[in-house]
Amino acid sequence: MWVLAVILIVALMIPVAAILVDSPLGRSFARRVEGGSAPGPAPELRDLQRKVESLETELEDLTRSLAGMRDEVQFMQRLLEDPHRKKPTT
Repeated sequence: MWVLAVILIVALMIPVAAILVDSPLGRSFARRVEGGSAPGPAPELRDLQRKVESLETELEDLTRSLAGMRDEVQFMQRLLEDPHRKKPTT
């Protein structure tokens, strides 16, 4: 009787194992085992992270530069609007 129960359980586990191995979870596990125990993201992901950080830094620099130019343009507009205005004494 026990032998029949073991055979039945093994027979039912074969399709379940095949479904799990072919699932995205199974593929992910296989890639992790295949790649070794190196923690961290994949090299492609690290490259993308580095590029995003670089772009964010450049965007911050451009934003600061644009704000400075905006101030300069406002200053020039005030000068051009009323060139004879009395300068404040400091």
